[in-house]
Amino acid sequence: MFTGIISHKGLFRGYRHGKQEMFLAASSLFSQIKKGESLAVNGVCLSLVRKERYLLFFNLSEETLKKSTLGLLHPGDNLNLELPLTLSQPLSGHLVTGHIDATGKVLNIKTKRNGKRFTISFPRQLKPFFIPKGSVALDGVSLTVADLRPTSFDVEVIPLTLKNTNINDWKRGRAVNLECDIIGKYVYNYTVKQK
Repeated sequence: MFTGIISHKGLFRGYRHGKQEMFLAASSLFSQIKKGESLAVNGVCLSLVRKERYLLFFNLSEETLKKSTLGLLHPGDNLNLELPLTLSQPLSGHLVTGHIDATGKVLNIKTKRNGKRFTISFPRQLKPFFIPKGSVALDGVSLTVADLRPTSFDVEVIPLTLKNTNINDWKRGRAVNLECDIIGKYVYNYTVKQK
């Protein structure tokens, strides 16, 4: 379980075995993570399979490649990294599982005095899981839905988040990982089953 508050950044270095494995550099957390432990990489929960020469290696399943943007990376891309939540940590963002619902696209970017406003598309079937002022994780970053439409929403990103994540690298047309709020998904599922 994660919070969507990005604690580290890393650099994508490459794939092996036809994208069945990815590796990245993350010197700030290299000593903090052990084989078998989880790490959210651009919002996707992955398990560390090995460490070599300051590189971290992770397996990528077909499902991960199909549902996320992890198969679209280029060497040198900045990555949002988050270690799992512990019981002694405050929950600063919202509950994030690292299980991606779909990918969306950056449709528009407006630079503002205090940050940027992004318009993000999403598949129509995810509409029941979004509400204005509700939570969403984009590439693992906990954000608030500022405005909602049938197949897109806006988020406001403050300068601190732009500095500490890869969001400042985003351009129009970029694919991003979407994770809807887990509580909303459970509530929706419960109410639909009750009918």
